[in-house]
Amino acid sequence: MELVSRKIFRGRMKGERRSRRKGQSVEFADFRNYVPGDDLRFIDWNLYARLDKLFLKLFLEEEDLHFYALIDNSDSMNFGDPTKLQYAKQLAAALGFIGLCRADRVRIETLSSNKVSSAPTLRGRQSLWRMTDYLDTVEPGDNVSLFDGIKNFSLRNSGKGILVLISDLMDKEGYESAFRYLVSQQLDVYVIQVLSDEEVHPNVTGDLRLVDCEDADVTEITVSKPLLNRYERTLAAFVDGAKEFCLRRGMSYTLANTDVPVDKLVSSYLRRRGLVR
Repeated sequence: MELVSRKIFRGRMKGERRSRRKGQSVEFADFRNYVPGDDLRFIDWNLYARLDKLFLKLFLEEEDLHFYALIDNSDSMNFGDPTKLQYAKQLAAALGFIGLCRADRVRIETLSSNKVSSAPTLRGRQSLWRMTDYLDTVEPGDNVSLFDGIKNFSLRNSGKGILVLISDLMDKEGYESAFRYLVSQQLDVYVIQVLSDEEVHPNVTGDLRLVDCEDADVTEITVSKPLLNRYERTLAAFVDGAKEFCLRRGMSYTLANTDVPVDKLVSSYLRRRGLVR
């Protein structure tokens, strides 16, 4: 498997994926007329003997891709069984491993990362253990807004490539301004909204006192069938709104339920979305 970008980016190092640029490799691409100053080693002397003209052989350049996984590690992600954060870490590890196997540059960070705690850029299959060691250090509790987290990430990482944002999008400030900022970064953005099955199909009844895990806001409700129906309609509208917002701006959106195994999400859902092949 390999990660696929819908945009063409110029890599910094040679990798294992074909580029639209012409360069040096073993796979022939085309000919062009010789220009004084060109490397004589790439002249096709057999063609010169037949046509008495100098032509240069061009080859497909192979380059690497920069893959970023940005994980939301706020308190709201510490919910469900497995928790949404654990699911996000497994998903980032799976996608990162695919990138490492293809000699891409892989960088996994959280919304709360800074210059001190940010992860290194990894490359090569041998970097798997460094990636998993970093993911083991990711814990919930850093409640940074989507906008601030994405802005700080963009300031730290100026490289172009694929960005996979893994979040539940549960931010009282909304996701719109954060996503607009992402569009300006010229990244190939995939948004994966992770929700637990308890959030999608809540199984609660009676009088409840709900406490927001991030800002301690309290709401008292009486759960009834009409209220649950209203909740499900509201959640569906929220999901549809995020999906439409992303698609209108050239970003890909996927809703992931933690009940779906990560390997199935990657090999089936994300393959249909075009992120892997």
